[in-house]
Amino acid sequence: MLDASLLPLANIQLWVTPLWLLSLGITVAALVLAAVYGLMLLVWPNGAREVRQAAGDGILTPIAYVVGAFVLLAILASPSMPYRDVWHSLQRLSTTGDHASTFTIKPNAEDQELPVDIESEELLRYELKPDQDLRLSTEKGRGFVGADFTLTGGETYSWDPTRKYPRILQERVTALYASNPTDQPVKLTLNYKTDVEMPEVHHLPIALLSVLAIVAFYFLIDLLLPGVATVAIGTAKEAISQPLFLVLTIAGAVALIVFIFIPYNTFGEDVKLLTDSGLTTIMVLGIIFSMWTASTSVSDEIEGKTALTMLSKPVSRRQFVLGKFLGILWPLLVMFVILGAILLVTISFKVVYDARESSNPTPDWTLCYATMIAAVPGLVLAFLQAAVLASISVAISTRLPMLPNLIIVGSIYVIGNLLPQIVRSSAGEIPFVAFTGKLLAVVMPVLNHFNIQPAIAAGQPVPYEYLLWAGLYAALYCGAMMLLALLLFEDRDLA
Repeated sequence: MLDASLLPLANIQLWVTPLWLLSLGITVAALVLAAVYGLMLLVWPNGAREVRQAAGDGILTPIAYVVGAFVLLAILASPSMPYRDVWHSLQRLSTTGDHASTFTIKPNAEDQELPVDIESEELLRYELKPDQDLRLSTEKGRGFVGADFTLTGGETYSWDPTRKYPRILQERVTALYASNPTDQPVKLTLNYKTDVEMPEVHHLPIALLSVLAIVAFYFLIDLLLPGVATVAIGTAKEAISQPLFLVLTIAGAVALIVFIFIPYNTFGEDVKLLTDSGLTTIMVLGIIFSMWTASTSVSDEIEGKTALTMLSKPVSRRQFVLGKFLGILWPLLVMFVILGAILLVTISFKVVYDARESSNPTPDWTLCYATMIAAVPGLVLAFLQAAVLASISVAISTRLPMLPNLIIVGSIYVIGNLLPQIVRSSAGEIPFVAFTGKLLAVVMPVLNHFNIQPAIAAGQPVPYEYLLWAGLYAALYCGAMMLLALLLFEDRDLA
């Protein structure tokens, strides 16, 4: 009989648990959206009808399918998942972090109670520092004789997981009992840091807010910029209905699945290579799609006089250009959401599959989760890079047809990723070469800012602060490109 441990899906719970955990945040977001819509039905039926019509345009439908898949996973997998641990960690989430307390112990005091609230399983480190000799216990009645801590004045007693001596604070500690053998009051400083037993729940609010932000952005543009939204929705619907969108999405999905079974022969680094290959594949497909759509949607409409018909309506040139750019960004986001979800599944599965193929011990689900979640910043940065190149493509499309557009944007992609090396190599050389390198660094987008490969290779997480700065840089550059597009399109003769 075949051993079940040899089957790739035998350890399905290990690699599904990270996906299930992420799906909880997405499910809560879906419930929030459903509650908001239900409230609108009660108090503002006309607004609810407009929201239903806007959502039924087909733009939100692909994302709704992805959200629905995660909701279905959350429902079906919950009976076999550690939902009690998740709930307990979520309840304790607000109590985590760095804590500092200062106590004053009376002279000659025995078993003076010092109120604290410490869960030992949540404890990451702690430090005890008295200004004079002091004895501490976790139980009352030990006094000067059976104290757990014998502290020397002015010295710090510290513990963290790297220390060899044991952690004295065990289970839940609601009070410490101090005994002061001196005739002077003792000042005790207690510093400690805690985190929930399941730190993975920190990402649930991020998943929740991400879904809400995507939906809110869609309706916010429709509310604040109706003219731009009209052009954007039409462009996005046309782009999604194009065969190229379906072909690239299917090709990306197939490639991501095939990457699982490719023998990279990297001596334990196959998961990193899969992550890198998957991110690069999604980014390249997104860039190809955005360049093609910008060329066909902007340049072809201008050459075919379709833009003239649209501008004869109450749509300004500014609304036309901005609407075209947002209409390209939306299907690009849809592609990243679909392929990004598939990439997360393949990474989580690859951790278990790779351990089985290399005859290593079966990994814990937390390793699958950590490896999977480390790829999310890469997806964000890859999308930002594709958005920057899409803005350049839109600006070029106002003047040039498809082929020059593809050549120029492709060249910018190569140069933008090599800019740091170009600037570095030009230092100390001929002044003209140095000037050219610096000029390129100012004019060209530094796409290397969106490169996560070094972090993947080193196994280092990308901080959220870096994502914020990268997002700000991408927004500023896209804004500059939209300004250039408006300048190029303003005096373009459409007749």
